[in-house]
Amino acid sequence: MKKSDLVDAIAGKAGVPKAQVQQMVDDVFDLIADGLSKGEKIDLRGFGTFSVRDSAARTGRNPQTGEAIQIPARRVPGFKPGKELKEKVNNKGPAAAASA
Repeated sequence: MKKSDLVDAIAGKAGVPKAQVQQMVDDVFDLIADGLSKGEKIDLRGFGTFSVRDSAARTGRNPQTGEAIQIPARRVPGFKPGKELKEKVNNKGPAAAASA
């Protein structure tokens, strides 16, 4: 699913114009990115947690030449899925139990 598919699905479900939904989706993604850039943890109950971790500097290899290169330290965004999302992905959620 692409962002445009998400916008279409929300607009259809909520009965809201696509342009308005597009702006809301963009705002949500911007707020998550802004929070992560400040080092904040974004916890969406039932869905998961976005956080930032530090990746240490290390030596890597250029795959084409085999030459050793230095990879600098950096901050990396991460996502840990919540229990409900894991269950839904593995078809163990309430909807799966009702259809079984």
